[in-house]
Amino acid sequence: MLKHFVFLLLTSFSLFALEVTLGSGKENFEKFSILHLRDASPFVCQEIHDDMQRVVQIVCAFSKQPSRAFAPIQNDFFSITQEIKNEIFFLKIRPFHKMKLYPIHFDLDKEESVFSVEDALATHWIALGYKENIPFIKEEQKSDTAIRFPYTNPNEMLPYIGGLDIQGNPVYVDKIQDVSDYIRIKKYFNNKQYESCLQLTEEVMQKFPDSLFTNEFMFYQIKGYFKLDAYDRVIEISKNYLKEYSSDENVPEVLALVAKAYALSGLSVDADYFFDRLFSEHGDSEYANLGYVYKGEMLEASGASSKALEFYEKALNATQNIDIAVLAAYKLAFYKITYSNTKEAAEYIDKILWAKGSFFAEDLEHSLNTMYLFVEEGDYATAAAIAKALLESLDRSNEIYEELLSQRALWLAKTPKKEEALGELNRYLSLYPYGLYSDDIQVAKDGLFFSQGDQNLSAQIERYDYLMREYANDTIGDKAIYEKAKLLLKHGMYGDVLDMRGMLEALDAALYVDTGEIVHKGAVGAMQKALEQKECKQVLVISSEYNVTLSSKWDDGIYECAMKGGDYRLAKQITTKNLDAKDIQERKKWLYRHIDVDFTTGNYTDVVDASGDLIQLIEGEKDSEYKNIYRILFDTYRRVENKEQMLRTIAVVEKHFGNTYEDLDRYAAVMYIGTQLQDTNIVLTYGKRVYEIQQAARAYPQTPFVEFTLFQAYMQKEDFQNALEVIRSLDSYENLSNEQRSRQKYLLGTAHAKLWQDAKAQEAYDAAIEADSDSAWAKLAQSAKEL
Repeated sequence: MLKHFVFLLLTSFSLFALEVTLGSGKENFEKFSILHLRDASPFVCQEIHDDMQRVVQIVCAFSKQPSRAFAPIQNDFFSITQEIKNEIFFLKIRPFHKMKLYPIHFDLDKEESVFSVEDALATHWIALGYKENIPFIKEEQKSDTAIRFPYTNPNEMLPYIGGLDIQGNPVYVDKIQDVSDYIRIKKYFNNKQYESCLQLTEEVMQKFPDSLFTNEFMFYQIKGYFKLDAYDRVIEISKNYLKEYSSDENVPEVLALVAKAYALSGLSVDADYFFDRLFSEHGDSEYANLGYVYKGEMLEASGASSKALEFYEKALNATQNIDIAVLAAYKLAFYKITYSNTKEAAEYIDKILWAKGSFFAEDLEHSLNTMYLFVEEGDYATAAAIAKALLESLDRSNEIYEELLSQRALWLAKTPKKEEALGELNRYLSLYPYGLYSDDIQVAKDGLFFSQGDQNLSAQIERYDYLMREYANDTIGDKAIYEKAKLLLKHGMYGDVLDMRGMLEALDAALYVDTGEIVHKGAVGAMQKALEQKECKQVLVISSEYNVTLSSKWDDGIYECAMKGGDYRLAKQITTKNLDAKDIQERKKWLYRHIDVDFTTGNYTDVVDASGDLIQLIEGEKDSEYKNIYRILFDTYRRVENKEQMLRTIAVVEKHFGNTYEDLDRYAAVMYIGTQLQDTNIVLTYGKRVYEIQQAARAYPQTPFVEFTLFQAYMQKEDFQNALEVIRSLDSYENLSNEQRSRQKYLLGTAHAKLWQDAKAQEAYDAAIEADSDSAWAKLAQSAKEL
């Protein structure tokens, strides 16, 4: 039976040393596909079967990983994907119909002998995809007991035909010209020489009617005629192409182009047919996303604008292709600005500028139209941004370049982007000093001269400094002083404003009526900044020189700085201001601070008077944050030597603070009053407190005064045991002088003697004499020994 067969090369590429070739053809009018896998090193491939022993997958494993990503590919028979697992590279081949795997161990064009090889590794594997019958191969059942001899034919090599054309004829070397022509066609198209591209395509197709590249030639014909708006030809060729090459990789793009060609020809029903094919058969293709844009254009042209927006947004959200995303965003922007939705339109324009600013130059006329729509809506910033993108894509020789540059500069001058505007104004004047629009540009620049400066703040200050020097005795110089001060004030450079105080005060007050206000604001700002940074010295200097009064929210900081810097007049001024605060908590805080200032400055009568008011406010509070007033009051009575009030106030201090180290000196002072009053109870009460606090803190600032005083009180009370314990505690205290140690040992002996511990008493007396034999305590100890 005569068998007709055709091979068509579809695609071939390499990964590391691996070569993947995918081909297709017909045998007995039935299509099939062949996948060749070749590598320099042997690798393994294996069929995966289902329960019915049908091949559902072929997996090939490679020890090396590819140097570049492997994009998934497929045709009518195979789907090929990759996976990397545990540093092993896998190719996975899944069939759409039937599939068979064969290892190729011999090159029949070169080998003299062939034989059966049972080996899982090979450098060349073939996956054959077919529908019903395996093409070219006859499979026979082999006996397991058969002997397999190699076949050798050294005298006659097996025939080798090579590549075949679409008619099944050998492809001869002289037909290689269609390859170079194909490359030229692509080059013409990429260079936008569409007429040349189409002309060469016609010539090549006539010369090589059976070329392997016929599908590509037709593809470039479709694209070329589309670029030239020859939509009839696009439709005509596309029909033939889709019929002959329905599985070609370029089908999605052709469907998109022919659908748009029908739409632009007014044949919306036919257009919808191809749009539907594109979306349903190739929904994952980027050309489906492009098709959404084309479909939106068709709907918008027919008046279905809201429906068109859905397709534009669908394209924008779905695509990963920058060109398609930019096109969809532009369609949305143009629609929005057409209907005066300036804000959303500008957002889409910003996205385009960020992604691909050169897009606007691709359709200059339409882009200019869009740009002026933004001007009409008063969005000069967006119009200027589009103009910038166009200028970056245009050559200076372009007839609209000068006008476009001038318009961009003037538009920027109407926006807050004054620095950018000045740059463009200067650029125009530099490029076109006597240009058509130089007068308008100069007027705009003069308007910017004092309102905003060049490029950045330091450049603006430099410019004002230059004007101040250059026109020192002129009104321009005066204005430069005034504008510089305002600029410094605006940017929070308050110290520099204060440095200009003399120059500002020298200006004509009739012309510059607010110079005093500028200086005052500078002082206020400088003082606030100093308060924020806790630069108290600067705060006090500014307060003194500029008589600044800040709002109440700054009073805390001013008070703290005044107290820290010793400016008690300012501190008293701030506290007095807040004594009548409506908020009770604020009133308590400022009354306490007021008392603190009076105490620090020695206004003790005022301290006593105001303390009574504060105590009235905090009485009943369990743990008031202002309870330190009791200590201040005690210290006030101590300074004025009011012993009676000291004794009364110490009880309140004791109640609120207990045995705290901070009150050690206060308790010691009361203990001393007790000695002066010869009140043993007072001495014992507060002496014990001092003693216990020192022991707990392991700090002894009142030693040995407190121990000697307590000893005396205990002895007077005939509490000899406690007297002994207190005086003996000094044994471990190393910082006594010799005279103090002699006294301690004598007193220790006295306590032992009172307790009838004569031996210990004698021992203590000896220690007293040894500590300082010339002291009075040593003599007393000697006398006690002799008794």
